[in-house]
Amino acid sequence: MNSPRLGVNIDHVATIRNARGEKYPSPLKAALLAKKFGADSITIHLREDRRHINDQDLIFIKKNLKIPLNLEMAPTKEMLKISLKYKPNFVCIVPEKRKEITTEGGLNLKYNLILIKKIIKRLKKSKIRVSLFIEPNIKDIKIAKKINADCVEIHVGKFCILHNKKKNTKKEFEKIKKSIHFANEIGLEAHAGHGITFSSAKILSRIKGIKEFNIGHFLIAESIFIGMKKCIKIFKKILKK
Repeated sequence: MNSPRLGVNIDHVATIRNARGEKYPSPLKAALLAKKFGADSITIHLREDRRHINDQDLIFIKKNLKIPLNLEMAPTKEMLKISLKYKPNFVCIVPEKRKEITTEGGLNLKYNLILIKKIIKRLKKSKIRVSLFIEPNIKDIKIAKKINADCVEIHVGKFCILHNKKKNTKKEFEKIKKSIHFANEIGLEAHAGHGITFSSAKILSRIKGIKEFNIGHFLIAESIFIGMKKCIKIFKKILKK
């Protein structure tokens, strides 16, 4: 059985850059180094307000990266147009609120179903793999399959927060486990993302069927202290177990 892939989200390299309005640190350099150190893909979230990653970052990274680029985007006509123009290898459709600090939960598929279905159709016509960022919920996984998504990325943030606070995670863990297994059963590739640290990755990696872990904030933060090379190496070792 192959180990899960590691997707490295470099959004917060851009957050640091934008804090001073400088040209450094470079998200492109971070993407290339992450690839060199063992990342299987690079994730960037082009938000509607461009608070971290911007259009130029997308252009440079897509042009120079030799591993798959995963573009997180809100389900909007603007983001669809950008995706079709620059053709990232993967797209993950995520919910987005202007005032949120980070993505607060999974997509509300009932609210945006018609638009999301149209976006998936257009992206897949351009041979872009499409994932939906959803809660660990069987109903949403069924909808994702019905509207022809390729993958679901399960929002594991609630589990990770409980784990970090040393609270009981059993209920959330079981929800994630059941969701991953069900997704696999109906032919959807299952991923996990949001709030993952070394210790929560060790627990989540016990769940069979997770094909990809997308990790950003903790990885970039921890890299300040131990370096990106060591950080990626630790995560890859964890995911091999």
